[in-house]
Amino acid sequence: MADPRFFTVAGPFTLRQLADIAGAEIPDTADPEQIFTDVAPLDTAGTGDVSFLNNRRYIGQFENSGAGACIAESRFAAKAPEGMALLLTDKPHRAYAKVAQAFYPSPKRQADIHPSAVIDSSAVIGADCEICAGAVIGASVELGQRCRIEANAVIEPGVVIGDDCLIGVGASLSHCMIGQGCKVHPGVRIGTRGFGFAMDPEGYEDVPQLGRVIIENDVEIGANSTIDRGAGPDTVIGTGTKIDNLVQIGHNVRLGRGCVLVAQAGMAGSSELEDFVVIAAGSGVNGHTKVGKGAQVAGKSAVMRDVPPGHTVGGIPAIPLKDYFRLVTMWQRQLKEKGQRGKVDE
Repeated sequence: MADPRFFTVAGPFTLRQLADIAGAEIPDTADPEQIFTDVAPLDTAGTGDVSFLNNRRYIGQFENSGAGACIAESRFAAKAPEGMALLLTDKPHRAYAKVAQAFYPSPKRQADIHPSAVIDSSAVIGADCEICAGAVIGASVELGQRCRIEANAVIEPGVVIGDDCLIGVGASLSHCMIGQGCKVHPGVRIGTRGFGFAMDPEGYEDVPQLGRVIIENDVEIGANSTIDRGAGPDTVIGTGTKIDNLVQIGHNVRLGRGCVLVAQAGMAGSSELEDFVVIAAGSGVNGHTKVGKGAQVAGKSAVMRDVPPGHTVGGIPAIPLKDYFRLVTMWQRQLKEKGQRGKVDE
């Protein structure tokens, strides 16, 4: 079970309740009133635990698991050990996420303002907000209902934040408008000055960054990521986008709906991702470059030119992933042949 010092378990739940939560089916052989008290991995779960199988590489663990119930696809049902109840679904990982959320719901926010918080008299604070120790709320800030501003976070003047948002420890927000249901994790910087200079032999002249950051609804931004405000046009983050830790987003960038940016990815100024694009870890997108709807960029890649919708690319510079793998195979073959010739010469 999860460490009770950090997590509080809810429940218990019957198998029938879990099936409703997960949107899963129960085989006729299972007892719908069987009780479960927690979730756990296949290899450590006990009879009161619910686990899940999402990858056939773990079939061995599944066959030998002590879990009382398991969320799995119907094609694996015959491999379940005797006595294990099944919750059958075509989307076991998603179903497990819902079950785990039921056992470990997010802590309820307390409508409370810590006495050490500094709140400007002109700020508008919505109902049932929690503002923690050392937080700073600047002039003319508008904070929606049921928000949580964690310790030492700084909300600079004029920022607008929608309902049900979380602003993490030590985060700082300026020059931005935040939608509803957003999660901003510790150390995030939003609205920082865009990296813009007039470059000249006489020296670099700062170009004022006069735009904003517009973050739409249900966006999540991972710890220590930075989103620069626009130089004139706004930087825009689309609804439902998920940004991992340590991601850099430059000025004037536009992200569509449901994009995913994994750790240490970087978006140069004025680049654009259309809806549902995935940028894997450590990859970069060049400035003034567009990645089309549904495209995917493999890890440690450099996108130097536009990527058509639906394409998958990788490498430096990024090219269609199949072509990249062919090149790698060719390089490996050439190196092997060169090594063999070297041995013959010796």
